Amino acid sequence: MQENRPTNIMNARDFALQIDQIVMASRPSIRIARKARSKAEADFATWLMMAKLGSFDDLPENAQAFLLDYRGRLERMSEAESKAVAVREIYASYYSEMGGVGAAPELETVAASADDGAARSQKARMPPPARLAAAAPDRPAVRKSMPALLIFAAMVALLVVYKFLMN
Repeated sequence: MQENRPTNIMNARDFALQIDQIVMASRPSIRIARKARSKAEADFATWLMMAKLGSFDDLPENAQAFLLDYRGRLERMSEAESKAVAVREIYASYYSEMGGVGAAPELETVAASADDGAARSQKARMPPPARLAAAAPDRPAVRKSMPALLIFAAMVALLVVYKFLMN
């Protein structure tokens, strides 16, 4: 009779399976959200630049609509706030187009890229090695002419051997 009743172990296993299904279902949504967000930020910056350069009529209809809404909001709020709202609207649109389910999740943005309108890399870049060597005066400078010096020494040695063998 006890075989028919669910046990705590069975309930825990079922619960864990349900949690795994929820987590697995949300991972693609996060990937879609990140792609949609980065595409929205890049597209808005491109559209805004094209509009500033006089190519507003060449933009797709949805881009023109987003930019018109952006310009309308500029009268009511700051440029940074208006950009943030515009990117959020484009992101929500792209999220649903890419197959995202439900409302687009909130993602943390990289720095305040909407504040100054400049395109920025998402990763901090290391300076080139030449700058690293120049920036550290306490390190002895490594000469790049070492291979040339070795070639010169080898040629001198060959000449000495040649002279010795010819005499």
